[in-house]
Parts: sequence; C-alpha cells; structure tokens
Amino acid sequence: MKNWLLFIVLVCGAPALADEAFIPNQSSDDLSVIDLATMTERARITIGGKPAGVAVSRDGARVFVTSPEGPYVSVVDAGARKVLKRIPVAGGPLGVAAAPDGRRIYVAEAYGRDLLEIGLESGSTRRVEVGASPSGVVATPDGRYVLVTVRDEDRLAIVDAVSFTVAAQVKVGAHPFGMTFDAASGRAYAADVLSDDVSVVDVEARKLIGAAPVGKRPYGVALARGRAFAANQYAESVSVFDAQSLAPLSTIRAGEYPESLAASRDGAIIYLTNWFSNELWAINVEKLEIVGKTATGDGPRAFGDFVRATQ
Repeated sequence: MKNWLLFIVLVCGAPALADEAFIPNQSSDDLSVIDLATMTERARITIGGKPAGVAVSRDGARVFVTSPEGPYVSVVDAGARKVLKRIPVAGGPLGVAAAPDGRRIYVAEAYGRDLLEIGLESGSTRRVEVGASPSGVVATPDGRYVLVTVRDEDRLAIVDAVSFTVAAQVKVGAHPFGMTFDAASGRAYAADVLSDDVSVVDVEARKLIGAAPVGKRPYGVALARGRAFAANQYAESVSVFDAQSLAPLSTIRAGEYPESLAASRDGAIIYLTNWFSNELWAINVEKLEIVGKTATGDGPRAFGDFVRATQ
C-alpha cells in the first residue's frame, strides 16, 4: 500500500488539490470519506437504509446520500462529517444531483416513475413523471436542465429545470443507468447496462448522436481530458474510448463488480469503486494505469458524482 500512496502523491500532485471522495457503502450502511491525496479513509459516517446514490454541492459544503430502503436522503455536513438531517422520499430514492445554485436537489424515485425536486431550506417539493424506474440524475452546470436515465423504458429524459416539465425524451440503449454530462460539447453519456454500450445524446438537439460499444454490463461512466470511461460490472473492466469520435482506446482490468466512476478536478485521475471487492481505485487518465487503491466499507456503490473539492 505504501508504494501506491507514494506513486499517486508524486505523480499526480494531489495534495495541492486536496480532493476527497464520499463513498456510500450499501452493505455496511455507511459513508466512507477518502482523502484522495493519500488514498486513505479519514472517516466513516453511519447512514442506514442501504445507501447508494451520492452528490456533492458545488461549494463542497454538503453531501447528499440516497438510501433506497430508508427511504430517505441524508444531508451530510462534509467538513464536520455528520448527518444534518434526513429527508423522507418515497419510491426508492436512487440517483441524486445538486442544483448549481445549491438551493435544491433532484432525486430519482427508482421504484416509481418520478423525478423529485426538493428545496433544501424551504422544504418545498415538485415532481414530474419521467417514466419507469428513473435512475441516474445530472443537473447541467448552467441550471437549465435536469437529465434522467429512465431505465425500464430505455430513454434519457430531458427536464426543464425552471418549469419542471419534460422537454424531451430521447431513445437510448437498453437499461440506461449511470450518466454524465460534458458542458463543453453539450453531450450526455449514458451507460446502457443490457446493450453493453454508452449512448451519447446531444441535449440541445434532443437526439442520439451514437453509441460506443463497451464491456459487459456497464453501470457507470465518467469523462476526463477528452476520454470517456465506462465501468463494466460483469466484465470486471473499464472501457476507455474517445469522447468525441467514440473510437475505442483501451480496456483496463478492474476489481470485482466495478460500479461507479468520477474524475478529479484537474482531469488527471479517474476514481473507480469496486462494489464486491470493497475498494476505491485511482486510474491515471493519460497512461491508463492503476496508480492507487484503498479499502472502503462493505459494498461501495457511490452512484453519482462522489468527489468533493476541499480547497
């Protein structure tokens, strides 16, 4: 382990960025806080309810964790490492995203059909029906849209964040789950679990651009430095492809049941959770090599954007 730590510190310069990862552990019912500069666990926070989804506020002050079996969303003070409150959410809360202004969160009710908006201070709510088993949620950085993967209907729902109505539904691959958005290109990338590909959608044009073939049972996707990374659970690998051309670049061996991915702020590292082997891995984006590993709690899901900037 010491060799891993030395390598990631020297090569990546992580201490200057001081990122942290907040990893929901579904089986141990808690939240691991990982110092990404040293790849060590700094805290463990009890959550309950089989936590799965996670989002971090833009200012890094709060972390939101969904518990499908709670059912509730925990609001965590990131600095104090404590749960501030739990917000009841019926219908199996799974995917979650924080609005760019920090005033609202968006929650997918995976056991139902709705996307829920929750005002963090007012407690007000709005909901919109997007389709059967909504899963992944992303709020675009400009605050205009909330994107939702609709797993059981093979669609990506584009929700107008102001009117909170469905602006469009785009057909994608089979059982879309994890998702990410590239603000520069306006593209959404959705991991299609049953068709073994990643669908790419032009959000403004409301159309499917194409699909990149990846490994068996992709669940998560992330972007860094013009490259896209997909976590393939059954293949126990990470597929890498060019984010613009969708041309395949490489395949990286992963741990048991790789689940979720997130990028460091500088795009130098992709972080990967391995659900069954209880680990967080660090992948060098340019060299496509594993440069760090650390243990988590039992069953790390971290479904969402789990990296927090502390400086």
